[in-house]
Amino acid sequence: MTLTNSDKNILIAPLNWGLGHATRCIPIIRELENNGFNPIIASDGVALSLLKKEFPHLLALELPSYNIEYAKKAEDFKWKLLKNSPKTINAIFSEKKLVKNWVKEYNLCGIISDNRLGVHNKKIPSVFITHQLTVLSGKTTWISSKLHQHFIRKFNECWIPDEKEIPNLSGKLGHLKDSNLNLKYIGVLSRLQKQELPIAYQLMVILSGPEPQRTLLEEKLINELKNYKEKVVFIKGKVETEQKQDVKNNITFYNYMQTEQLEKTFNESEIVLCRSGYTTVMDLVKLEKKAFFIPTPGQFEQEYLAKKYKREGLVPTAKQDKFKLEDLLAVPLYAGLPKIKSALNWKQLFLLFERE
Repeated sequence: MTLTNSDKNILIAPLNWGLGHATRCIPIIRELENNGFNPIIASDGVALSLLKKEFPHLLALELPSYNIEYAKKAEDFKWKLLKNSPKTINAIFSEKKLVKNWVKEYNLCGIISDNRLGVHNKKIPSVFITHQLTVLSGKTTWISSKLHQHFIRKFNECWIPDEKEIPNLSGKLGHLKDSNLNLKYIGVLSRLQKQELPIAYQLMVILSGPEPQRTLLEEKLINELKNYKEKVVFIKGKVETEQKQDVKNNITFYNYMQTEQLEKTFNESEIVLCRSGYTTVMDLVKLEKKAFFIPTPGQFEQEYLAKKYKREGLVPTAKQDKFKLEDLLAVPLYAGLPKIKSALNWKQLFLLFERE
């Protein structure tokens, strides 16, 4: 791979936790290219696979895995993360060493890390992207938040994909009463655009996230949808070498979709059944689509967001083990997510990376 603008190379590295961190980096990568920069992708697992499919012309580097796994039971979620924390810490130290070498090897002029704690370097401007200044973890929220903010301080700027004022999407996750962090609210971030297309599907199901919870929800929903009579498109969120399509009765299954097809399918769908992951929320806002949320069991962030939107009368929700097909009848009774129009000056945002 030849780097054409060798003095304007930006490393962009999303965390491999589901697909959300990778997909919300897609519009940033596009805008970097539009503004004369040369993005270099770095991640692992399905996040790296997805970005390589979206940007086959870009250099892609592999980072060590954080080994993030979900527990089968919600009450074991936090302890599963704690059990894997030594592997995660080792990965953070390893990626920090790798990045130190890459700064010199690829003549980097900047770094954008989406929740990868070790992807920064003192010699060049480094940005951290997160919507979680407060990291919910039950009784340990205070310490998990302080620890996360400690890592954020190692970066020159923290970009928050949300609005600073009300209405906003992240609530207490992305807004602190008092902070000395260098925060920039960059508005709703989505790779998708709204289109006026005829409705082809009454229901769109889109899944993502680490195993085993992704598979557990897939099995649950396939069983529930046996009695659904309308047309359904069901995207499993499994990024594989080739796209697979399978039609069973009124349901069209895909293992995954790339951006262009996904955008079209979203716009052709009446309602969306999905996790309450933050990137999905931003996509729904951009597309002005109504939804039903099933948060990942035990994931405090998704549970908080689902409860917040239900309390505000925006989106109905149900626990994974309690969901029934008839719950979808509640969707028209809710207002839908707020219409937020974000106008970001990308050129000004990227001034941080301009070399003197």
